[in-house]
Amino acid sequence: MLIVIVPMFVALPIVLFRYRRGGKGTYRPNWEFSWGLEMLIWGIPVALMVILGTALWKHTLKFDPYRALGPEPLVVEVVALDWKFLFLYPEQGVATLDLLALPEGRPVTLKLTSGTVMQSFMIPRLAGQIYAMGGMQTQLNLLADASGDFTGRNTQYNGLGFATQSFTTRVMSQDAFNGWVEATKTQGAALDAAGYAKLLEPSVVDKPVLYGQFTPGLFGQVIASFAPGMPKGPAHAGMAMPTGPQQKHDRMPEAGQ
Repeated sequence: MLIVIVPMFVALPIVLFRYRRGGKGTYRPNWEFSWGLEMLIWGIPVALMVILGTALWKHTLKFDPYRALGPEPLVVEVVALDWKFLFLYPEQGVATLDLLALPEGRPVTLKLTSGTVMQSFMIPRLAGQIYAMGGMQTQLNLLADASGDFTGRNTQYNGLGFATQSFTTRVMSQDAFNGWVEATKTQGAALDAAGYAKLLEPSVVDKPVLYGQFTPGLFGQVIASFAPGMPKGPAHAGMAMPTGPQQKHDRMPEAGQ
């Protein structure tokens, strides 16, 4: 903007002084066109649009959330709920509530949907913001290059528990991640359609919950629950799921109550 504004403020007093009554400016009552002025007036804005448009195009492609960041990414399925996040690890066969465990240095592909109203998923230190909507799937790719705990949260207002809806993203070495998966599998809790239906009720979570296993195809079933007439594949056979979002935001119970 300064390249447009500064010349104007510099040129205005010069023109007023030069072409004042008695000034040294040449009086040309029949002047009507100048190629030099036309090139200056139109050339600078066009050049600016080309430069800014090129930069925008390059950065749009660079930061495309769907762009894979490397081969063999870790796939995590994310279901946004009121007021918590459910993370499913289809390759490892485990699931968590409000804890996203990731291996350091490995590309990660997050597949996101919502089991309720639209929500906004964001991990400020690791990944940008992206919306998750019921009955739809979106995607976000990230790569954590440092170990530690990072806070993620929902940035889209969704009722009384909005202010408390955050989760921990725990980045660890690949060996530590493998050990965490094995330890999680020993957990007695298993997540099935009935367990998901209970999580679907609006509630807050005071600490992360681990599931040693979950019903295969649960993520796809969550999406299909918003269209009851949608054909269901073999992975969804026999799974009774609530249809549509369950919105009861007049209280803030804790998850599991």
